[in-house]
Amino acid sequence: MSVALPEPETKERIERAKENNVRFVQLQFTDIMGIVKSVTIPLHQLAGSIEHGTWFDGSSIEGFMRIAESDQYLKPDMDTFAEIPWQPGHGTLGSGPLGSRGTARVICDVYTPKGEPFAGDPRYVLKRQLERARKLGYIWNTGPELEFFLFRRDDNGGDIKPLPHDQAGYFDFSTDLAQEVRQDMVNALEAFGIRVEAAHHEVAPGQHEIDFEYADGLRTADNADTFKFTLKAIAQLHCLYATFMPKPIFGINGSGMHTHQSLFSISQERNAFADADNKYGLSDVARSYMAGILAHARGMCAVLAPLVNSYKRLVPGYEAPTYLTWGRINRSALIRVPKASPGRSVEATRVEVRCPDPSSNTYLAFAAMLAAGLDGIDKKMELGEPVEESLFEMDPATLAKKGIRELPGTLGEAIDELEKDEVICAALGEHVLSRYVEAKRSEWDEYRTQVTSWEVDRYLDAF
Repeated sequence: MSVALPEPETKERIERAKENNVRFVQLQFTDIMGIVKSVTIPLHQLAGSIEHGTWFDGSSIEGFMRIAESDQYLKPDMDTFAEIPWQPGHGTLGSGPLGSRGTARVICDVYTPKGEPFAGDPRYVLKRQLERARKLGYIWNTGPELEFFLFRRDDNGGDIKPLPHDQAGYFDFSTDLAQEVRQDMVNALEAFGIRVEAAHHEVAPGQHEIDFEYADGLRTADNADTFKFTLKAIAQLHCLYATFMPKPIFGINGSGMHTHQSLFSISQERNAFADADNKYGLSDVARSYMAGILAHARGMCAVLAPLVNSYKRLVPGYEAPTYLTWGRINRSALIRVPKASPGRSVEATRVEVRCPDPSSNTYLAFAAMLAAGLDGIDKKMELGEPVEESLFEMDPATLAKKGIRELPGTLGEAIDELEKDEVICAALGEHVLSRYVEAKRSEWDEYRTQVTSWEVDRYLDAF
């Protein structure tokens, strides 16, 4: 069977990869939990994959298909094609006894045998919401801040345990042992075309953050997935382990994925969130968008904070937001409106949603937040007044009097709220929703029936 040649630009990319001694391509996608999956093909098969797809068994992927209807195929998105910097085609790292192992990767969309986008593909779920925004005249831009921990292996064979790589704190220098590790991570990310803005030590021992540039929602979601597997690979090269677990250690700050976001008006060619005459620089569109986020926060929490462990982070006292409020300087609020840097216009106006964590499936988390915000705009929801005082210090009676609600306290509660929220359910779609809820209920049931060491230590001798 003859294979039609790809578009000229795509053909050039493949030829350039050949010149760089790339021999293999990883076709990547994610399951509904956000775990990156891949199949590797020789570079000479890529043109055929672009033209006809690469078939795989969807029944073996979390949340995809039943055995009776398992056939699906991957279609590479060549805008995401990039050489993997730690598997180059040249040099000792990229060569083996039988020749080059130079490898590139490309992110794929998932299709059904009928040639239709697969409803259970998280990337497609996000694309649906981005298209909805575009039909309303907007491009959704976003920039997540993914925090992570670097742990060292223990001394007994390299088992993974929560052993911080250093004892440094926020922006520390002399006690920060990961300067070179982060620099290698930045170099690897930029080799993928991800422009990094800053890298620094975070608050907790062994905790770090690397921020990359704001961009449109699909590109940013792709970058966030690339970010996670890149950091894990580079950490491993340094005999360390990078984890995006929200709360790996009791008593210190957990890791969040604070997500900055705004809408760009296509017709007006300007930031639709900006209003120079407003005290906070917020337009009516921005305020309704924020109201939508607050209205659906409880319903989408199971997507933004998807693990049992996520709710060990979402507790008062550790800079994690638990209250459904907004403000400018209040980091206990769910939404913060950052001040624009000096010299930047009000066009830099954006809102920061602080409850997501980096264990979430970025495509689904972005789709849920965008759907919530657009619902606020559709319904012209009214935004309440900001709350700038610390909510952690308020007693429950005062919070109730002010009408301030909290996020769900457990994954079980969050799943219940998700199933009640019609907007978030519709955004996920029936396929993803049913399989996601099934998986998360199973996770919650398994957890709540465990007997932990804390319980044994606390109760065994006492009763």
